[in-house]
Amino acid sequence: MEQSERTVIGVLGLGEAGGAFSADLAAAGAVVRGYDPAVAAGPDLVAATSESDAATGADLVLSVNRSAVAVEAMEAGIGSLPPGSVWADLNTASPEKKRRLAEIADEHGVRFADVAIMAPVPGPRLQVPLLVSGSGAPRAAELLRGFGANVEVLDGPAGLAATRKLLRSVYFKGMAASIVEALEAARAAGFEDLLRENIIADFTAAGESTVERIISGTHQHAVRRTDEMAAATEMLTDLGVTPTMAAASRDLHAHLSEGTETNSLSSHRRGF
Repeated sequence: MEQSERTVIGVLGLGEAGGAFSADLAAAGAVVRGYDPAVAAGPDLVAATSESDAATGADLVLSVNRSAVAVEAMEAGIGSLPPGSVWADLNTASPEKKRRLAEIADEHGVRFADVAIMAPVPGPRLQVPLLVSGSGAPRAAELLRGFGANVEVLDGPAGLAATRKLLRSVYFKGMAASIVEALEAARAAGFEDLLRENIIADFTAAGESTVERIISGTHQHAVRRTDEMAAATEMLTDLGVTPTMAAASRDLHAHLSEGTETNSLSSHRRGF
């Protein structure tokens, strides 16, 4: 294609994710205008001098910096987008912030795409699974798929993709944090290899019934597990390990046990 016919994509943030996406997009034939105040643009990119410069003439802008500066970056650059363009925010932000970004985009007559990156970027790079929602989702997906991206469009407003990602984050990142804390404590107690083997065995044996068994068991045994996790919290403290996840587990089980104890008492009073 001639230069004038090529898709222009502005990328704000050239760190791990933004750097990989911008390089892959440029290699696939896009004109990529990259801006990052702390990272120099790669040789295949057009080095922009600001958010506004990166957005100038762009068909699509990918904001891949940080949630804390997402609104600031949009306000600095969105005025330079041509009519019909899309502003896509790929930052891990709350659904409420994504909706706020969509409102700003709408005020400027620009379509907005809430994009959630659903796996680590190193390795798959541009082919990492992406979820996208919002008024600009179909157009953003069309453009990105044209360069080999793996995009799933969700039929819903901005904030939907963020919700899907963060719900998974509560589960997966919470589990990962618990494993890291447990292994730190096992290392301090001299049983790291044994616990690591236990964790691997549990993952290997997991099946379709595992989730339901975990959920039902947690509710059923909440009272006993509150005491168990209180003991675990004390042990980690004695080992010199901050019991962040253990204490949170203790508190969650205590909360669940309130309902368990109430139901048990009610059943006893009815003679059950």
